[in-house]
Amino acid sequence: MRPVELARQVGITRQALHSIETGAYVPNTLIALHLARVLNCRVEDLFSLGEPQVQATLLGQAHLPSRVRLAQVRERWLAFPTGGQGGLTEAADGLATEEAGPEVRVELFSDLELARRTAVLAGCDPSFALLATHVSRHHPDTRMLLNPVSSRAALRALERGEAHAAGIHLYDTASGVSNLPFVRQAFPERDLHLFTLWSWEQGLQVAAGNPKGIQGIADLLRPEVTLQNREADAGSRVLLDAWLVEAKIDQKAIPGYQNEVNTPLGAAQRVASGQADVAPGPRSAAVALGLDFIPLQVERFDLVVPAEFVNHAGVQSILNVVRQVAFRSELRALGGYDPAQAGELWKTTA
Repeated sequence: MRPVELARQVGITRQALHSIETGAYVPNTLIALHLARVLNCRVEDLFSLGEPQVQATLLGQAHLPSRVRLAQVRERWLAFPTGGQGGLTEAADGLATEEAGPEVRVELFSDLELARRTAVLAGCDPSFALLATHVSRHHPDTRMLLNPVSSRAALRALERGEAHAAGIHLYDTASGVSNLPFVRQAFPERDLHLFTLWSWEQGLQVAAGNPKGIQGIADLLRPEVTLQNREADAGSRVLLDAWLVEAKIDQKAIPGYQNEVNTPLGAAQRVASGQADVAPGPRSAAVALGLDFIPLQVERFDLVVPAEFVNHAGVQSILNVVRQVAFRSELRALGGYDPAQAGELWKTTA
């Protein structure tokens, strides 16, 4: 039987059938039974009881072999290395043992039911780790894994199929609207939903006690003040550039403007350690590192979800958790967050 006809009779795509054939996709029981019926054989004849494994795209750095957690985006498996102190306590789905072309081969520790119900969220809000904890606590049959990239990079991850959703904060100076213009530009022909997560305070993070007496954007021009910047894809960098344009300040005149780090907490750490005097970012990062904070703007933070993933079990768990009183109360306690409308549908691009 031709593969196209087999896929049609089983009710799956030709690409899904190819993934099953190559071991990149482990089918669920219903699909396995359909395959056996169409091919007039037993399920045991199709699938051996050898060491179960899948092929997956590795997201993040790892020295193989490495324990990984898995998530499925469409028919593609993504592998997230467990590392650092957290890796000693987090349960993994399998062991990435060797490279298999552009992917890695993962020997499974257990079945893939939880992995199939795992939502991958791309973004860099410091509170996303807390969100993942609440998802696991209140919806133990689902899971959230974080692809820790900045806002513009999160949209690209969504486009590449490396996330089910993206958490972004990107302020458009031309329209005065956050996020929606960037989403429409990145996905001109796709239907996406923007759910409100929260608003948060953005501004300047300075050392405890503000020893340099920094009051605002104009102080970035002082030669004794060194800036710690974010990378160009970051929402905080987009805001900083907008503030500089409004203040008619040339970027090249600011000491340290070219110094970049990839996370809000990374920027705050540079200030806390004395390597820089000031950094753009959210109040929550300043509070976490014991810094002082100069608020400059309240900004939207939204969850971008392609229409095809809105009903994904993990995505629904995220939306459910951000609506809960317990999570909202804990989020407010981090500093600078207002989750009053968290989980509400704000815009669609259709």
